Amino acid sequence: MAGRLLANLIVMGGTVVGRAVIQAYRQAIVNANKTGAAQEAINGIRRASKAMTEQEARQILGISEKTSWEEIMQKYDVMFEKNAKGGSFYLQSKVHRAKECLESIYHKPDVTN
Repeated sequence: MAGRLLANLIVMGGTVVGRAVIQAYRQAIVNANKTGAAQEAINGIRRASKAMTEQEARQILGISEKTSWEEIMQKYDVMFEKNAKGGSFYLQSKVHRAKECLESIYHKPDVTN
């Protein structure tokens, strides 16, 4: 009897606390929208995810400014494959983004008329 009463109290208490947490979360979202904090957070995420700089790309691949495109591709292939086989997906994506950044620099479209 006491066990059943205790179980009911725990379930009812958990339900009340759960509802209160959900209600507080919803109110926090409403408040964030009113003050503009939600938009600032989104803008901060966008700023953080901007394109990689050339210097950062070179550091990731461990190359200098004088490195040829063929050497860059060799370095990229080695680093990408190392992280593909039991490595880090995060590092693999950084290596890929570094190659993309340098690719836009090395392979600028010709603007000849």
